[in-house]
Amino acid sequence: GITAEVKSCEVHHESLDEVGPGTNVGFNVKNVALKDIRRGDVASDADDNPAKGVTSFEAQIVVMNHPGKITKGYCPVIDCHTAHVACTFTSIKQKLNRQTGKVVEENPKFLQNGDAAIVTLEPSKPLCVEPFAEYPPLGRFTIRDMKQTVAVGVVKSTTKAESA
Repeated sequence: GITAEVKSCEVHHESLDEVGPGTNVGFNVKNVALKDIRRGDVASDADDNPAKGVTSFEAQIVVMNHPGKITKGYCPVIDCHTAHVACTFTSIKQKLNRQTGKVVEENPKFLQNGDAAIVTLEPSKPLCVEPFAEYPPLGRFTIRDMKQTVAVGVVKSTTKAESA
């Protein structure tokens, strides 16, 4: 990633010395060109648990609107914060009861409409996500395919990339 110093912060065109988490903020950064920043990039404190891309992540999903069956190897687009990245289902670990959250089936072969499950996803290019319990805005996502939302989910755990 890029390490730089923030020159100024503003919220609704009003300059502030400090802003808290979860605030929509505009900021100016020293020595970073606009071409160095892309959609889906995440800004964080370089000295305190800096944001990094993940090689894979485990998530709890609910399938809402998929015409067929979702199996291992399915590769839809994940929309998380401003990122828009294709991710592959590398495993479907557990099928869950939507009401109780209890495990109904281990290693199911497929998922279909109405199913809740724990799955492992692998992004096709760098993606920054965090467990929902730690950073809710970076931990919720939608799964889109065929120009529609097919499922929604929350990140349970991540495998960080070594150098992101």
